[in-house]
Amino acid sequence: MAYSLLTSLTILCLVSLSSSLPSQTILDAAKILSDSGYLSMSLTLEHVSQTLISELPSATVFAASDAAFIGSGQPPLSLIQFHSLPLALSFERLRSLPSGAKIPTMFVNHSLIVTSPASDSQISLNDVYITLSPLFDNGSLIIFGVDKFFDPNFQALGPTPSPGRHTGCTVDAIAPSGCDSFAEDCGVLRSRGYSVMASFLDLQLLGFRDGTKMTVLAPIDEVMMDHVVNFSNISSSIFLRHVLPCKVSWSDLVNFEDGSMLRASLEGFIINITRSGDTVKLNGVAVAFPDMYYSDSLVIHGLGGVLTLLEEPEQAADSPFETVGSNTSDQTASGNSEF
Repeated sequence: MAYSLLTSLTILCLVSLSSSLPSQTILDAAKILSDSGYLSMSLTLEHVSQTLISELPSATVFAASDAAFIGSGQPPLSLIQFHSLPLALSFERLRSLPSGAKIPTMFVNHSLIVTSPASDSQISLNDVYITLSPLFDNGSLIIFGVDKFFDPNFQALGPTPSPGRHTGCTVDAIAPSGCDSFAEDCGVLRSRGYSVMASFLDLQLLGFRDGTKMTVLAPIDEVMMDHVVNFSNISSSIFLRHVLPCKVSWSDLVNFEDGSMLRASLEGFIINITRSGDTVKLNGVAVAFPDMYYSDSLVIHGLGGVLTLLEEPEQAADSPFETVGSNTSDQTASGNSEF
């Protein structure tokens, strides 16, 4: 009875926990842009916000200068999308990305590329430097200035980072803890529209030992709500299939070969990595919010849907590199680059 009541209360709370950017935030940002000398981008943001970022829980926008607008004229919506990210990235978070890392934008199958070296105190994307401090930052919406528009056809020179060998990943997360150990992680999930997955952790449906490295693949609330009615099945099946017993960053995912396999914490559940342009898909589900949360032991990626069962190819069991989660004594490559 108590468990049923707790489940009902959780379901009722989930609707209110999912949020999107308030219209007042857009208006405040537009005013700051105008006052800062970015009048063209201020007007553009107000005009396209309803179709661009208003439904997102967080976003990053790169505002081109008035001189850039004068030189190119009014840009198409696709170019504005190319200057918008579906998650809030601070200067420090951007600064931590390795040169060559790809950042997915709102322009489908198009990513920005980090082009500044690690030794550079500034950050350049597609060979365009962004302002050292944001023009606007309220935690959920961050806006940086740029002197010119990013080129969607930009091609980075040199090799891209290669993913490390994710060996040593074992499913040994047994001790109960829930969000008592991951309070910040759960807060991030809730604030960005992934309340269902956060609630599973809150209810201690899966525990983790201190120091366990793991990756959580979090479907958005809209698709998870369809599965909440059968809560016990989620704890043993749906939830476990969305957890990897090792840390896999976005830079790792984008550099895996098409068709690579990952082993989830659910025994026998295999995740197949495929790509369509710059879009990475896991069992056919697009990664919507890469690196939504990132720490030394945990990475959370937001998904656009729920992972479904996939037949495991016979050869997958023989490949320690492409099937993550098998027992092995090898150590993770020290040169692994992480987004």
